[in-house]
Amino acid sequence: MKKLISLLLTAALSATLALSLASCGGNNDKTIKVGASPTPHAVILEHVKDALSEKGWTLEIVTFDDYVLPNTALSDGELDANYFQHEPYLLDFNAQRGTDIVKAADVHYEPLGLYGKEVSKTDYAANAKTGYTIIVPNDGSNCTRALLLLQDEGFITLKAGVSATDSLSDLDITDKKGNTVTLAAAETITGLLAESNAGTLAVVNGNYAISAGLKIADALASEKADGASAKTYSNIIAVKRGNENNEKVKALIEALQTKEVYDFIIEQFGGAVVPTYTV
Repeated sequence: MKKLISLLLTAALSATLALSLASCGGNNDKTIKVGASPTPHAVILEHVKDALSEKGWTLEIVTFDDYVLPNTALSDGELDANYFQHEPYLLDFNAQRGTDIVKAADVHYEPLGLYGKEVSKTDYAANAKTGYTIIVPNDGSNCTRALLLLQDEGFITLKAGVSATDSLSDLDITDKKGNTVTLAAAETITGLLAESNAGTLAVVNGNYAISAGLKIADALASEKADGASAKTYSNIIAVKRGNENNEKVKALIEALQTKEVYDFIIEQFGGAVVPTYTV
């Protein structure tokens, strides 16, 4: 009987020790799990893996092809952070979905580009800005940016006084000038443009343009990298509220916001991606 009690006590102590060690391991977890768009975000994250490893961290990158799942995964606790969006999109997402995700740091800006199906820069410059079918992103903040770009290029007129920080509901196209503006999910636009009739135009988000092999240097027009949009639409590291100063998040930001990464972004993406932090 004494032997049985001794065995039971030993088993109980072993179980308690195992739980304690597991708890200790959880508290010292050195894996940073980040959701990202494949390009340029995952490419940039891959570039900082070694720097994080030298500090004792393992970076796990989970790629997403849309703009919804990275936020739902973050909100559900499946990710430590995500890196794919700008703050106006995030704020709109929070309002629509009831999530509580916040900006932890700025990293880069991707100018929107206007691309054409079989439209050369020469033809574009020579033709009047009328009679085009133009595809633009359908989510609020990116649609705002696209419409402002189209106004700058003379395709439409918006009500007076609008800016990059206005919501889509504040814009109002007062004159399309004979052009047809159609909305589509941002991730589908390059495919729709490829399948469209010659002469169709599309405003494409930087990450999807890169994925489709489109170069910002070949765009018919683009947002100015030093304009208001660059400040407003900087792509960010986002986290659940309360985790802004989490050890993992701080390590990730420290690895990203360096002169070495700044130079890598400039060299790798040729102006399609522009760092927005200072070094």
